[in-house]
Order: sequence, then C-alpha cells, then structure tokens
Amino acid sequence: MLFINPFPLDFASRQTALSDIYVLLIFPPHCECKDAFSQIMQTSFFIILLYVWVSVSAQIHYSIPEELENGAFVGNIANDVGLDVRELSSRRFRIMSAAKKRYFGVNLQDGVLFVNEKIDREQLCGQTLTCLQNLEIVTENPLHLYRAEVEIEDINDNSPSFSQGELRLEILESTPPGTRFPLQSAHDPDVGTNSVHTYNLSPNDHFTLDVQNSSDGTKSVYLLLDKFLDREEQAVHTLLISALDGAIPERSGSAEIIITVLDVNDNVPVFDQSVYWVKVTENIVEKTVVIKLSATDLDEGTNADITYSFSSYTPERVRELFSVEPHTGEILVRGVLDYEEANIYEMNVQAKDQGATSVPVYCKVVVEIVDVNDVEPEVTLMSLSSPITENATIGTMVALISVTDTESGVNGNTSCYILNSLPFQLKSSFKNSYMLVTNAFLDRETVSKYTINVTCSDAGSPRLFVNKIIPLEISDINDNAPRFTKSSYTAYVSENNTPGTVICSVTAFDSDLGQNSVVSYSILASQIQGTSAMSFVSINSENGGIFSQRSFDYEQFKNFQIHVQAKDGGIPLLSSDVIVNVVILDQNDNPPVIVSSLAKNGTHAIVPRSAYPGYLVTKVTAVDEDSGQNARLIYQLIQATDRTLFTVTRNSGEIRTTRLFKERDSTTQVLVILVKDNGHPSLSATVTATVSLMEISAEIMSGISNLPQDIEHSSNLAMYIIISLGTVSFILLFIIIVLVTTMCQNSNGHGSDCFLNTCCYRREITNNILKQSNANPRNVSHVQPTANFMEVRGTGSLSETYCYQVRSATEPDNRNCVVLTSFNSATRRRDTKSVDIYFSECNQQMKQPINFGSKVSEITKQSEATIHAPARNGRCGTFQMRSFTSRN
Repeated sequence: MLFINPFPLDFASRQTALSDIYVLLIFPPHCECKDAFSQIMQTSFFIILLYVWVSVSAQIHYSIPEELENGAFVGNIANDVGLDVRELSSRRFRIMSAAKKRYFGVNLQDGVLFVNEKIDREQLCGQTLTCLQNLEIVTENPLHLYRAEVEIEDINDNSPSFSQGELRLEILESTPPGTRFPLQSAHDPDVGTNSVHTYNLSPNDHFTLDVQNSSDGTKSVYLLLDKFLDREEQAVHTLLISALDGAIPERSGSAEIIITVLDVNDNVPVFDQSVYWVKVTENIVEKTVVIKLSATDLDEGTNADITYSFSSYTPERVRELFSVEPHTGEILVRGVLDYEEANIYEMNVQAKDQGATSVPVYCKVVVEIVDVNDVEPEVTLMSLSSPITENATIGTMVALISVTDTESGVNGNTSCYILNSLPFQLKSSFKNSYMLVTNAFLDRETVSKYTINVTCSDAGSPRLFVNKIIPLEISDINDNAPRFTKSSYTAYVSENNTPGTVICSVTAFDSDLGQNSVVSYSILASQIQGTSAMSFVSINSENGGIFSQRSFDYEQFKNFQIHVQAKDGGIPLLSSDVIVNVVILDQNDNPPVIVSSLAKNGTHAIVPRSAYPGYLVTKVTAVDEDSGQNARLIYQLIQATDRTLFTVTRNSGEIRTTRLFKERDSTTQVLVILVKDNGHPSLSATVTATVSLMEISAEIMSGISNLPQDIEHSSNLAMYIIISLGTVSFILLFIIIVLVTTMCQNSNGHGSDCFLNTCCYRREITNNILKQSNANPRNVSHVQPTANFMEVRGTGSLSETYCYQVRSATEPDNRNCVVLTSFNSATRRRDTKSVDIYFSECNQQMKQPINFGSKVSEITKQSEATIHAPARNGRCGTFQMRSFTSRN
C-alpha cells in the first residue's frame, strides 16, 4: 500500500515532495511469490507516475497554515527556482506581491522564504474556499521572472456561533405537522471542514431539525414540527440547538430556542410560493421595486388583514439594502447594490394577519445581482527603475505593472497598451502582469524625460479605461563630442600688436550634462616656420579666448594657422578640432627706401642745355616693405634751385625738364625729391639730386634734332634689332662653345685657363638668368629729345632696363652704342655701392669723342652680352660692364 504523510516534517511549508511519501508493502502471510511480485511492480509504477507529476509542476506552490509567527519557514525558494544562493544579492533577488501588506520575506543569505507578518486567513480571504497569495520573483543579470503562490490553509481556530443566544418562536397550536420554521444559521469564519458542518437539537417530542444547503454555500436550518402542539398541555417549549464544525477535534456553539404555543387562529396567510427568485442589476436606483409579494388568508376582517415584514433573523446588511412595504408586500431597494460586494442576497419575509392569535408565515426571497461594468481596472506599479541610462540595451526592463479588476466574466478581463510613438513596449509575463521594456535606443540629448501613459481597459460594455502615468528620467553618458560654432575661424590682428591681447575667441558646445559637458580648450602642437605655435598664441582653457604671445610683423608673417582642440570632462574623454586662421594686417611702419643710384650723395646728373621739354634727366626709384596702400609711393619735388625747370612724375619718380634751358639758368641745379607712401600716417624719405647743365657739340645735337622725323622708323628698327639679337645669340652661343672647347684642348697657359673660366662662367650665368627671369624685352620709344636712344625693359625677376643708341640709315657711322642697365630691387640691395646713374652714363658718353661702328652685328653681339651679363666693375670681358664703345 502507498501512504502519503499528511504532516511532513517541514510543517510550515507542507510542500509535496518525495520525502513525504512512504511505501508500505503488506503481504498476506501465505501469499505466493508471483502475487507479491505483481504487487511490487504495480506499486513501483505508481511511485514513478507520482514522481513525474511532482517534477513537472509548472508553478512553485507552498502551503502553510494561518496564524504562523513572524519568521516561520515557508520554503527554500532559491533552491526551488534553481538559483545559487551566492548569486542572490548580485542578481538582486527580490519578491513582489500586489497585497497591501508584506506577508512574506526572503533571506538572501540562505534563500529561505519566511513569514514576515502574522496571517489571519479569515481577514485576508474571508469565506473564499482557497486562499492564495501570489508572489512575483524577479532576478536581474540576466532578467528573469518567476511566479510562486502560497496557499494559506485554514486552521480550526473559530467555533460556530449564533448571532442571538436566545431564539424565540410563536407557533399556533393548530399548526399542522410538517410545518417548517426558519432558524438563525450559525456562523463560523473558518472554511471547508472547519466551518459549520451539522446541527443537533436537544431531544423532544414535537420538533426535529431540517438542514438544507443554501445557494450561497451555507447551510439553512429549519425547525420542523413533527406533531401537533397542545397549548393546554405545554404552553412553552425550550430547546437547545447546537452547531458543530467538521474539524478534528470539533468545535461547537449553541443557542436556546424558546417556542411559545399560540392558541386559536384557524387560518394563516399563504404565499403563492415558498421561494421567490428575482434578478436586478447593480447600481439600481433607490426605491426601485424588486418584487411584490402576495399572501392570502381565508379568514375575514382583521384576521385576513396581512402585513409583511422581514423575519427577525434577517441580516442587518440585508435590512440596509432592502425594505419591505408592510401593506403591499413590495420589496424596495434601499441602498447601493454592488456586485463586487455580494452577488446574491437571501431574505425571509413573513406575512401575518391582524387576528388576536395571528401566526406569521414565511417565504424566502433570493435576489441575484447582475454584474454591470462599473469598476475600473486598478493599476499597481510594482517596481520602477528610474533614471535609466541612455545607452540601455533594447529589452531593458523599466517597470513591472500589475492590473486587477474585481468584476467577473468579461468585465474582469483586462488589457494594457502604450502609445507606439514611445520607445517602450509592454510585455505580458503572466495574466494581469506586464513588464515595461525598451524597444528602441534612447538618447538623452533628444528626450531627457519621458512621461509614459499606460492605458488599461476591461472587456466589458461599455469598456472602462484607467491611465497610469509613469515618469521616467534618462541619465546622461558621455556620447557627444564638443562642437564648435563654426567650421573654421579667421582672426584679423594688426601687426605691432601688444603681446597678451585677445585676437579672437572660439566657442564649442557639448550637449551632454554635468561633467560630460564641461569644455576645455587647448592649442595642438604644430610648427610655424620651424617655431612652435605655442610661442605665437595661447588660449584660455575655460572660455576659448586666444591671446597673442608676441608682437607680429606683417613683413615676416602674413598669416599662419593654429589648431584648437576642445575636449569635455567625461569618461571616456571626447574632443574635436578646429582651424583658426590668423591674418596679420599691415600697418604703415616702414618708410620708403631709396634704392636708385641717387641714394649716393654727391652724384650728379648731366643734362645738355639743348634738351627739349620732357627730357628724362633721371629716375628716382624707391621701395616700401609694406603692402597695399601703405606701399603705394608718391614722388614730389619739394625743393629746387629753379622749380620751373624740372618736374617729377608723381607715380614713377621720373625727373624731366619742363622747358628749354636759358643762358641765365644756373649750370648746377639742386633738386630735393620727397618720396612718401599712402599709409596713415604717411611715412616719407628724401633724396637730393644735383643736375649739371652742359653744352653738347652740333653733330650730336643734329643727330638728336632729326629724331622727331624718323621716330617711327627708329622704333621699327629697334624691334628688328631685338629679333635679330635673339637669333644671333643662339648662333653666338654655339660658336663660343666650339671655340672654348678647342682652346681648352690646345692651351697650356694661365691666361687660357682664365679665359676658359670666364667664358664658361659667362655662359652659365647667361643661361640661368634667361631661364629664371622670364625676361620679356620690349622697346619703349620716347617722343622727346632722346630719340636716338632705345630703352629695352625686362619683366619678371630680370627687371632690367637697357638703353641703346641707334642710328638711322642716313646717319654717319661714327656713333657710340651706349648700353645702360637698371638693377631690380634685389640687385640694388645687394650691391648698392656699385650702382651708377644710367642716364648719366649715356650723357657722359655723349661728351667723349664718338667712333660708332657701322656694323649692326657687332652692336648686337655687344648688346646681347650686356643684357645677359650685367657688368659690375666696368672691365671688358666681365659681367658688370654698363657701357662700351664699339670700334671698327
């Protein structure tokens, strides 16, 4: 036989386990082995089925009796759900219950579920047959949800009792046997076998008890008359009724029944039926007629005048909700009916005539309450994780929600939802239990706080809705780098600035919060023309103000770039860079510098007295290291021996004659030339030129006087000479190479080596100058008296000016060819002392005896050599010869 221990050693939990199963094999003393083996196999199969049934139990179930003291053992819930006791704290093992009181707790050290508060089953569950407490078990890392239920078992701690210790009845002696008289039922708060199970009546000759099961699950007790009463024999009968429960040992309660036997009344009122059933909806308005009772009496007069009322055993709650109209028998609604409070009410109504010996008769009225969807669902927030980090993964649990609806049927079925626009969703874990989890990535910079509206409704008609507002804050992480307000910055600062002044400011913003948004600035290490950028500027790490570290010089640096980095204070640190272009603005801090040959004191310019107005005496050349308007130079004649003789071109600095010289004009003219720039304030420099007037022979003057007639012809001739010059240069270069190669092979003397070196050096310089200078020779013809001179100017780095004296076809051959050079600004700075006034050279050559060669080719050869190799020391065969005389 199989025996299951009803009281296991672990009385508090009463868990069904294999340890509570005992198997006793009992065999008859003379049984056969075959029969014994068959019984053993059957018993083993049953044990295996029982073990499987215990193992596949889907939900953890505990059973404990009520009234256990605090700390009483319920069960080892950690082992039952399969968790390691050492992980309970790290995984935040906790239980939650929708009950208003925390009846249970968990010891995280050993995983034991214990009673946290003494439980009174009658107070917690009332007359409900099964009293369950549902527990939600939550663990994290990973998230898991378990469900357990604890059944609170009833103990027989209450005895049956009657609301009145003395029950009084009045019965006519003429009452026929078989008449039933309703008695007050005993009440026992316990349930099941611990509640009222049976009634006993003290021994007597006239009455017995009739016990019936009521529709609400209770037992109705009636006093049944077995035989006629005789008032004259016994006017009062005293009985003792006892109510007993079904527990072991049993408890009981008793009341005394005092029956008064009435005399005379032949007829009693009679109801149409002994039990009336009626249905009404809850929340029906007051004074609504529930039912109208009708009883008849065959007597006449006052003996047939019937009044209606509740029996004396009607519960007080029924009297609060209903009333009986005494004369009409109408039962009216007096209070608010609520299906959730009770769905059925039973009441005994008596009808009694007005006779002297009237006897009341009774009927039962059963009022069934029809449920109306009038109770909104109740939403309880079990847990909430707020704030939640913005980098929370999809599926992270935010809150646990429980929904209850006390109504029945479809009116109690609930469902919940949230708006789809939110990055959250509800997941139903168990019935009426939801988890609020994330279903998209969160961004605090976009939305820093959510107000989640959870809407729950039932399935009734009409549907009732309830909203639960869940505020959720998003905590910040450092996921945004600082952003500059501009893609690049440009700072303009004037040169000669004061070190330490602010030249510009950069601004970056970080959309994070707290330390993650604190921005600091720094200058990245870089080189500016081999110097660290830190020596040029510094930056305020807090506000991004950039300061100069030195006084800038426009002539040294026009502009430079620095890289500014903005970084936040988060972990990990995030940063961004921006380029700051610093542009140095020029100031007029450099005066003009005279670079022409007039810079040498005591140099004279010689002008023939026969010069026509507009004759170019000389040219003042100056440079200014500034730029723009600060480098735009203006030339002025501020002082002269005779201001009517000369004028200075405002922009070019050319000094020209304004009229013909007269005999009374002084032979020596002193001119003071002012050169100033166009800056503010304007800076200037002065130079003094001494001009000597001289007489020139008639032959030279006649050559000059013929210039206006043949100026166009001379200009064309000059162009032909330049073209021929280029062609002959290549031929000459080839011949020189051949000659030098031959001479170097045959010569053993010192002079030949020197000549070879000189020739080779001249050829190298010539080629380099042509390649690097981008020279573009052009002829500039002058209409004024210098008609026999042709000025050839070069552009590019070889900004030289050459002056050739060219004769016409009708002129005699005894003319000098004077080649004049003008250095560019770089040449002037390197060798200022060697510079001569080139127009003065032309004029001085005109004073000397002239023996001009007749062959243009010789002029071309000499001119080509001079163009490509400007002279320095005036010696023939070198590179700095400024003038020469070609002889036949």
